[in-house]
Amino acid sequence: MSSNPIGGICHFPNSSFPMWTPLVIFLLLALLIVAAIEWRERKRARQQQTRQGKPAASAAPQRPEGCCGEHLVCERETLLSSKPEIVYYDDYELDALAGKNPDEFDETETAMFSDVFYSLREDDVAGWCRSLYLRNIALPASLRDEALLIVRERRAAAPSSPQAAATNG
Repeated sequence: MSSNPIGGICHFPNSSFPMWTPLVIFLLLALLIVAAIEWRERKRARQQQTRQGKPAASAAPQRPEGCCGEHLVCERETLLSSKPEIVYYDDYELDALAGKNPDEFDETETAMFSDVFYSLREDDVAGWCRSLYLRNIALPASLRDEALLIVRERRAAAPSSPQAAATNG
């Protein structure tokens, strides 16, 4: 006879299993059942969305016009590009100002920047700023703030989803 009043409840007689093994097995089975139910519900919800004509959540967002789609963030709208390609915007004369502190620009030099800046289309401002950066040319403070404002506004106005593109266009 066993001196344990609980008997075989706390351990398996003649077994090397610890007493918590049945609990672990039970919890694993419960976890598998919950995961299977969750998977089935998500699959059902996806099927209902496709029947109703809604795009699936995994559908790729539409790219903005002019974007190649090869990058997570469109390089056309970013100020820094992974490609060190310098594009000139009819501003070869600005190369003479490379490395110069923007606080040291005189009125003539600032006017050179202004002539180029105000001749650009809004969608070219980010590329021009990138070109200046790659050429080590700093913008005068008065134009820098305005250029960054235009770039921010264009990013904010860019449609990030098919629904925004449909309402904006």
